[in-house]
Amino acid sequence: MVNPTEIIPGVIFYSYFSHKRKEKVAFLAHNTLVLQVAGRFEIETATEKFAMEKEQMLLIRKNQLAELTKTPLNGENYQTIIICLKEDLLRQIALEEQIDTDKRYSGPNNILIPTNEFLRGFFQSIIPYVHHPDESITNAIGMLKVKEAVQLLLHTMPELKTFLFDFSEPYKMDLEKFMINNFHFNVPVEKFAQLTGRSLAGFKRDFQKTFNMAPRHWLQDKRLLAAKHLIESKNRKPSSIYLELGFESLSHFSRSFKKKFGKTPTE
Repeated sequence: MVNPTEIIPGVIFYSYFSHKRKEKVAFLAHNTLVLQVAGRFEIETATEKFAMEKEQMLLIRKNQLAELTKTPLNGENYQTIIICLKEDLLRQIALEEQIDTDKRYSGPNNILIPTNEFLRGFFQSIIPYVHHPDESITNAIGMLKVKEAVQLLLHTMPELKTFLFDFSEPYKMDLEKFMINNFHFNVPVEKFAQLTGRSLAGFKRDFQKTFNMAPRHWLQDKRLLAAKHLIESKNRKPSSIYLELGFESLSHFSRSFKKKFGKTPTE
């Protein structure tokens, strides 16, 4: 079986692991519903941290940067079912159900969903396709499954309507606060611009006004200063922090560190 298995390409996925995995940078472009079949799932963003285990469900807000940790427990493989609630499908549902979409969502970005018999039954109906990936589910039935998931979410928590059907463009958020909270994520400058609700040109212009420095130079300086602090004050090893701070390799980190401070991280 391929891992992860795409039950419906780009929409419903099944993942399993026998060993702990950590994903430093995950860009969550779409609203996503996660059911934990076995093991422990942890998500950490700049402002929130959630963990869930067997038979728990989490609804994750679109347009987030996050660190994900996936851990097998009790001798079982880590297993999860993921449903990607893409905007085009949610727009279709809004049209069919005549749902009001002009309200902006302002609540938490990640919500634990109370389990109930309906949602448990829904996920059980997905399992046969996990066990028999060669018997491909048709797109038509697959889309019905996703629509069913949305309806059950709204039945369980009607207040999720604004969460799911807010199609407004990201508003311009506080650039300084956002960058200080998220500088350690190794993503392109273009992605930072998108997440702060700006065009690339607007982002660079606002960044220069805020920090008096170009984004790439500021990001490198901020990461190196954070590394120096962790090494000197927390006795952290260079090999344990370079990925955590957004560097692509240990050698790149060491060269950049020596160039700025005149010594290698080890020295």
